[in-house]
Amino acid sequence: MTTETEALTIDELAARAGVTVRTVRFYGTRGLLPPPAIGPRRVGHYGREHLARLELIEELQHRGMTLAAIERYLGQLPPDLSARDLAVQRAVVASWAPSATETVSRGELERRAGRELDEEDLKRLAAMDVVEPVGGAPDGEAFRVDAGLLRLGVELLDVPLSHETVLAARTTLTEHSRAAAHELSRQLRDAVADKDARDVRSLSARMHPLVVQALLTTFQRSLREELREWLDEEG
Repeated sequence: MTTETEALTIDELAARAGVTVRTVRFYGTRGLLPPPAIGPRRVGHYGREHLARLELIEELQHRGMTLAAIERYLGQLPPDLSARDLAVQRAVVASWAPSATETVSRGELERRAGRELDEEDLKRLAAMDVVEPVGGAPDGEAFRVDAGLLRLGVELLDVPLSHETVLAARTTLTEHSRAAAHELSRQLRDAVADKDARDVRSLSARMHPLVVQALLTTFQRSLREELREWLDEEG
């Protein structure tokens, strides 16, 4: 498992991200990855933020973005984003696609997670709708996994919350998200009522990532305000 202080060599980073060493170096020369920390014997060491940034770059490529577009996208992000913040960004990008679900073995799931997963971990990931056991697999160990949410879900495993709390939080987020999506959909339908089907589909494709990003930003600000008020009350 990669911790905040664990250092990865370039070979380990490439293997964890599922890319080549040459790709890591190329992204570094283009400024898509920050330089590694230089350790003893001038060996470069990479951390969780490098891994999360690599996964975000790969997700952007899967969504069809060119290298120039990826550079612009990353250039708009704060330079000091944590691994968890980058995982949230990747989840947002993954939501642009209709589905990012894959069926993988337990071994592949753990490789992508970057850690071993015990039964409690799998239970919590299932509660977050990140993984789902697949019945009838030859070895009995296959899972449907939301690739876009996996890294974020794994990060949340280390948050000291019970399975019941995670499930309750998921229910709350789902209910309010559906309500917001319903209202936004109604407003968009009213706005494009006089347009033909092709215009509506084109507008929907362009608006989807913008709406998702706007919702994320609004929610983050609201959550910060709620936490600030809570901490002020406790203090």
